[in-house]
Amino acid sequence: MFERVLVANRGEIAVRVIRSLHELGVEAVAVYSTADEDALHVRLADRAVRIGPPAAAQSYLSVPAIIAAAETTGCEAVHPGYGFLSENPAFVEACGANGLAFIGPSADVMARMGDKAQAKRELKAAGVPLVPGTEDAATLGEAREAAETLGYPILLKAVAGGGGKGMRLVEDDDRLERAYSTASAEAEAAFGDGALYVEKVIVPARHVEIQVLCDSLGGVLTLGERECSIQRRHQKLVEESPSPALTPELREEMEAAAERACRHLDYRNAGTFEFLVGPDGSFSFIELNARLQVEHPVSELVTGIDVVREQVRIAAGEPLALTGRAPRRGHAIEIRINAEDAEQAFAPSPGRVERFRPPMGPFVRFDTFVEDGSVVSPYYDSLLGKLIVWDVDRPGAIARALRALGELEVDGVATTRDFAAGVLASRPFVTGEYSTSFLEEQVATSRRLDGGEQRAEVPALPAPELEA
Repeated sequence: MFERVLVANRGEIAVRVIRSLHELGVEAVAVYSTADEDALHVRLADRAVRIGPPAAAQSYLSVPAIIAAAETTGCEAVHPGYGFLSENPAFVEACGANGLAFIGPSADVMARMGDKAQAKRELKAAGVPLVPGTEDAATLGEAREAAETLGYPILLKAVAGGGGKGMRLVEDDDRLERAYSTASAEAEAAFGDGALYVEKVIVPARHVEIQVLCDSLGGVLTLGERECSIQRRHQKLVEESPSPALTPELREEMEAAAERACRHLDYRNAGTFEFLVGPDGSFSFIELNARLQVEHPVSELVTGIDVVREQVRIAAGEPLALTGRAPRRGHAIEIRINAEDAEQAFAPSPGRVERFRPPMGPFVRFDTFVEDGSVVSPYYDSLLGKLIVWDVDRPGAIARALRALGELEVDGVATTRDFAAGVLASRPFVTGEYSTSFLEEQVATSRRLDGGEQRAEVPALPAPELEA
């Protein structure tokens, strides 16, 4: 086992990784920008190194600065968290070149899976079903030809990235050229590569992902699925496990497909295979996230497995204690709480948190970096924290989540708390009969009820009574 590990991240994920390291008896080294000098992850770590000014490009995305911080503090390994450099093959190679173990997959696998077109080819070779579309990057003309073959609507997606960047839904040919230009420019800005590929839109669809852990001896463990269909602009808002859309047979098919893919790719460490599930129960591969996911606590609560702890053990050369299918129990739900104003089209709400009181009680977890006086910086993602709850069944988990949301207090910045409560109390969510179109359908309903008046992008959701 390692003695000292550098955590190359900030915010709630840095706090979460540091806690698992300490439970393993491993010293944690934090890095921070000048904007995060008083942050919780800095104080929790055994050592901390300032690596640059607030701009991420000069701090959390600076490979030389992070490598230097790890070397000067005598670290043996680096945990990247999610975001920033977590899926950067050059960073993985830089770690190896400087004698640092990277707690994640290899640079080779990361590069292959980072190229979405190549990822599709390799998953096809592994016998995993794919969403119909182009196998390689497509020019505008090739995208038009693909759309004619597949039929509209289609999705334009960045070859080099994910997270909703460089992605556009195209309803008809008249909108294709402009959408292609916009998506390509966005992909170029986000990933340094403006190449796009085309996928057929499956409607209605569920977004379901499989969490995996793979050791260096060929052991593969699948931790079941997470339902991630509640999204806004391709960004996940609410996740749950198990999915209300999957039968036991379909779940096993999807986990078996993920296991085949892991073996075909010679995958190591934690990863997540993302799929679309159609109304007929068919499923199709979207992408592999070769890193820790924001929503990994959902799988932790239903399996009892600390995913971060297992990442560290795998990187240290230890075998998985269990392979095959992880046992699961009960139902877990995660709600992301962002510093955004839902009444103003989810505009970011940076500022100082004057008062913070997380929810408590049985089987309630709140992963966060926020304290009284914490500053929500405009330089970084607006995520304040994640509420994760567990209960023996789905109705109990929903009730517990609503109760916990009612206890959450954040004064000083606007948050998505009330919006999230509306989602959980809505009929589609309560019945489990929702898809990736959930929020768009709610917006459309709101506008019809309002006589067609254009309003901010806030769905007409129920407003449950939340205790202050």
